This record gives sequence, structure tokens and C-alpha cells, in this order.
Amino acid sequence: MVPVDTELFSKFGRQVDAGQVIFREGEEGDQMFIIQEGRVKVSRMIAGKEQLLAVLGKGDFFGEMALVTRERRTATVSALEAVKLLAFNREGFLNMINKNPKIALNIIDKLCRRLANANQHLRHLARKDARGLIAMNLRLAFQASGGVPLEHDRTAADFAQNLELDPLQVKAVFEEFAAAGVLRIADGAVAQADAEKLAGLAEPLGV
Repeated sequence: MVPVDTELFSKFGRQVDAGQVIFREGEEGDQMFIIQEGRVKVSRMIAGKEQLLAVLGKGDFFGEMALVTRERRTATVSALEAVKLLAFNREGFLNMINKNPKIALNIIDKLCRRLANANQHLRHLARKDARGLIAMNLRLAFQASGGVPLEHDRTAADFAQNLELDPLQVKAVFEEFAAAGVLRIADGAVAQADAEKLAGLAEPLGV
């Protein structure tokens, strides 16, 4: 995890209020960001609807492709809560990693983990694994909500649209997960009962 550095924050720090958009999909950008406190959500528009891609927290980073490829932003990043960030342009970032190679190693490690997660998603898609895709999206949704229960019918409808599944199929998987002790369904809401089991369902078998 990238450590909090008071000197770095005094020079490169930025504070963002809850709900504020840090950058939007399609915008030009020349900075990457490292999270010092708080959480952000990463999303993009797919078929006219916002799709949650990731929830990032302390020590995570985003926006690095603007420094590497200089292409437009490929996603929108918003603060889920009050956030403290380090913001670097290309020159500032290179200077930082030259002074502290451990930060470069940390970023390489996290990029490898992101690639592994993307491969998981592709495996689920290739196998048309509805259970795995629903489990992955439930994990993201609970991360974004801070563990707060989700509205059952709305969540099922959103998953069905985003994953191109039948809403009844999504609800059936919710019920299956509830019977297995992974979720709790009550009073029109779905709550996480066992995060470890949910993570296991989101992990594809084999390679």
C-alpha cells in the first residue's frame, strides 16, 4: 500500500467532497491519482446506462493511462465519500518513483491484480457463467454501498440489463445465494451474509 506522506500531500494533495466527479469518461487528462483516504467508484456508460466497474480505496490509484497513452479518459471516477488524493502529472510521477522505487513496484503489483480481475470477468463471459457474473457484480455493489443492503427488485433489474440476463434468472440466483447463506433477503432488500463465500462464487474455476 502506498503510504501517506505529509510532504507529498502538501505538494500534490487534493481533497474531494463526497459525490464529486473527479473526471468523466471521454475527457482529456494529464494526471493520475493515488488515494490517501476515502473511496471512489469507477464506472462507464454501457448501452446508455452507468455500469459500475470498481470501487477503490486507500492505497489504490487511477487515471494512470492518461500518463502512459495520453488517451481520453475511459471511465468516470466519483468520490463515494470525502477523499484525499495525490495528483501527479507525468513529470511529477516520474520524479516520485525515481525517489521511491517501492511506489513503482506497488503500482506494478496492483496493475497485475487488475489484469487478473479483468481475466476473471472474461472467463465468466466466455462460459456464459451467470452465477459468477452476478456474484462479481454483487461484490462491487456492496463495496460501493459500504455494506448497506441493496434494493432487491431494482438491483435484480439493473443486473439483468447490464449483464443481458433475464430478471427472473437474476432473482433465482439471488435466492440460490440466500439458501447457501451467502445473502440475506428480507423486506425488499438483499444484504451480504458471507463476504468470503461471495468472493468464492465470483472466482472462476480453472484457467
